[in-house]
Amino acid sequence: MAFVDADGVKLFFEETGTGHPLMFLHEFGGDARTWEGQVRYFSRRYRCIVTAARGYPPSDVPDDENAYGWERNIADAVAVLDHLGIDKAHVVGLSMGAYIGLMLAMRHSERVSALVAASGGSGAHPPTRDAFIEETLWASERTLKEGGVPADEMARGPNRIQLKYKDSRGWAEFRDHLAEHPGKGSGYTLKRVQALRPGLHDFEAELAAVETPTLLMVGDEDEGCLDINLWLKRTMPMAGLSVVPKSGHLLNLENPAGFNDVSAEFFVAAEKRQWRKRDAATMSGRMYAPDDGA
Repeated sequence: MAFVDADGVKLFFEETGTGHPLMFLHEFGGDARTWEGQVRYFSRRYRCIVTAARGYPPSDVPDDENAYGWERNIADAVAVLDHLGIDKAHVVGLSMGAYIGLMLAMRHSERVSALVAASGGSGAHPPTRDAFIEETLWASERTLKEGGVPADEMARGPNRIQLKYKDSRGWAEFRDHLAEHPGKGSGYTLKRVQALRPGLHDFEAELAAVETPTLLMVGDEDEGCLDINLWLKRTMPMAGLSVVPKSGHLLNLENPAGFNDVSAEFFVAAEKRQWRKRDAATMSGRMYAPDDGA
């Protein structure tokens, strides 16, 4: 196993394949294993780098809750790139990983050549933000008290049950992996990352200025993410939005081939500089004539 030291915390990473670097960032309920279906596909063309966030074995699980945080996760991703001598990489993030990817595109744009932000924005929609934070803090307390994630409950949640309907074997594997997550790592991630990270609306001006080609992906049954992804599409001129029908939060697991195909097509467009910036006139809402000021 390979590790990089980030402020005294060992972070696991794994490399597969050669070519332009492609970094995968997992969600709260996932881990490095989440991306197997993508690594098998993309490592035929790209240098794939999979990481495990702090608190997720085989990365270290710090005892101090202050060792966790959304800004630390951003710095950890940069630390892995620095350790590997990678100046610029494509980034694919799911949920928590999508948030990190968006922050990287904002704060370290020179390091991100293209971004797939899938199932991002949980808790970011203003009307439901307070309820999300309250539920997340409750879940953190429970996870820390019980010493583990209530995996069966979470895997059957309203935005994850879709995987069970489509692939019961894949769902069982996801649930079993989730049950292995240490309570301390998951509990502090809920408390210090998920609940404390700012809402995406707080970064409206910065997101509007992002020049990185970006593909937003969201399932049409992922209620916590639908509205914020539409807002992101309207806010980020370099973003395209793919809404996946009859799908929840775990897009890369529900339909690995579809996820891979859409992402691969996007990467080709970005690499050929064919992923264009949105024409401001398309925001007018007019149907029959150009918005030429007439």
